[in-house]
Amino acid sequence: MNKLWLKISFRFLILLFFVLLAIGFFIADIMKNTYMDMTRNQLFQDANIVTEFINTNEIKRNSPSLQDKVQSFYAENQPRITIIDMNGKVLADSENKPENMENHANRPEFKGVIKNHKNSAESIRYSKTLGYNMMYVATPIKENNHVIGVIRVAFTLQNIDQAINKLWLSLGLAMGVTLILSSIIGIRLAKGITRPIEDIIQVARRLTEKDYSSRVRAKTNGELEQLANAINKLAKSLQRQMEEIRENQQMLTGVLANMVSGVMLINPAGRIMLVNPAMERIIGTNAEQLTGKLHIEAGKNFGLSQLIDRSLKENIPLHEEVHMYFPNERVLDAHLAPYVGVNGEIKGIITVLHDITEIRRLEKMRSEFVANVSHELKTPVTSLKGFAETLLDGAMNDPELTKSFLTIIHDESERLHRLISDILHLSKIEQHQLPFHPEPLNVIEVIYETVDTIQEQINKKQLHIHLPENKAIFIEAERDRLQQIILNLVANAVTYTPEKGSIEINIVEKEEEIDLIVKDTGIGISKQDLPRIFERFYRIDKARSRNSGGTGLGLAIVKHLVESHYGSIKVESVEGKGTQFTITLPKKQ
Repeated sequence: MNKLWLKISFRFLILLFFVLLAIGFFIADIMKNTYMDMTRNQLFQDANIVTEFINTNEIKRNSPSLQDKVQSFYAENQPRITIIDMNGKVLADSENKPENMENHANRPEFKGVIKNHKNSAESIRYSKTLGYNMMYVATPIKENNHVIGVIRVAFTLQNIDQAINKLWLSLGLAMGVTLILSSIIGIRLAKGITRPIEDIIQVARRLTEKDYSSRVRAKTNGELEQLANAINKLAKSLQRQMEEIRENQQMLTGVLANMVSGVMLINPAGRIMLVNPAMERIIGTNAEQLTGKLHIEAGKNFGLSQLIDRSLKENIPLHEEVHMYFPNERVLDAHLAPYVGVNGEIKGIITVLHDITEIRRLEKMRSEFVANVSHELKTPVTSLKGFAETLLDGAMNDPELTKSFLTIIHDESERLHRLISDILHLSKIEQHQLPFHPEPLNVIEVIYETVDTIQEQINKKQLHIHLPENKAIFIEAERDRLQQIILNLVANAVTYTPEKGSIEINIVEKEEEIDLIVKDTGIGISKQDLPRIFERFYRIDKARSRNSGGTGLGLAIVKHLVESHYGSIKVESVEGKGTQFTITLPKKQ
């Protein structure tokens, strides 16, 4: 019985049943007492009437006429009349002959009058002969205030018992009908009262199940209406708060997911509670495997674990640079700070790791660049200064020596000019200061034009050059940049390819891009040099490169020019056998 209306209806019906039962008993008792009082009064009246008509002398003499008088009073359905002397002997009886009747001295009503000296006495008892209850009343027969006998009047209670039984039947039927009608009315009232309560309970249950859109729809009034309004306001408030929490959680999740820096939350026990994708990449393990582990197990970095333990122990923020060697070598800028709960207790440590490997690499490259620039500038400047001082010291008087020195000074100044021009040009490309104006170009035509500019150097070394088939392959590119890319690659191939070697230029056309391939049979590049060939001033063979007039910036310029066309460049080389550069350029910009 879980329904509230069933509980209310059941208890109401039980209460109503007992109330109706009590009312039935009360009415039946009143009716029974009323019938009994009426019968008793009637019997006493009959006894008094008979007393008035009986002669006391007849009682004293036990006259036969006494029996006749008593019988004259009796009729069918009338009270039974019995006259008894002081010793309990029956003198006359309206139904039986006195001589056939036993002594009545032990009868309760007789004792009440004779022994207890009462003016009246009564008794109700079951008659085995008749099979039903009888009421007996007795009054004294007096002469000169002396009791000389007792007159007893008796009447059957069968009619009263039948009347009471009928009354009980009527009351039972009335109670049953009342109970049925009351049940129907009570159930309807209980449902009407409990329906909004059950609706409120259902809404409250759905709220506990995080369904904050549920509302109490039942129409109520009074206190239930106030309760329903309070529940609806609570649900609305909870819905608004949960929406704000979800929005904040989504924002926090979005921020954490898109942060470049790694974030890790560690509880006071030293176990990882949360990591973002950047931290997964730094550590090299996904979040499912990291969550719940000790930080020393997950991070596999002693220096970082020491910082975390120190921050947990001392509850202070820390900022240091740490090195990580797994899964890749990295330089990390670590920020650690405790986060505090509502009550001021330490809830754990927030660790933020910034990957500054590239920054440190660029700082190193900048330092090397400055050193290389200084070195590259120092060589021609030293030459210029030395030859100029030699001329000033008297060598200018020798025309042939002067001409030779001036030629060297001119060549070194040209080299210095090229170096400065390349540095400025590379700087402008990197900073996107040069405007980019792509136009439809026939790549084959640009290749032929560019190769013509260095054909003399190719012929001088007796190199065999293989050019692609002269056909139309168009892409969107800037002519000057494309020519510079081809020129630098072919010039490098000419420089590092021995005499009578070969250079091959090919074009592989694809659906949306082309591959420009420059392959030579030169000295090749060692594996340790391959990752660094696109760095500024990096030379594989420093003596040969410098003697050829190179500045060491050619491949760095090529790389940036290719990237300005949204392309890519890769190199394959076998030392002693040759090198192949593959440039991939999109057809459309």
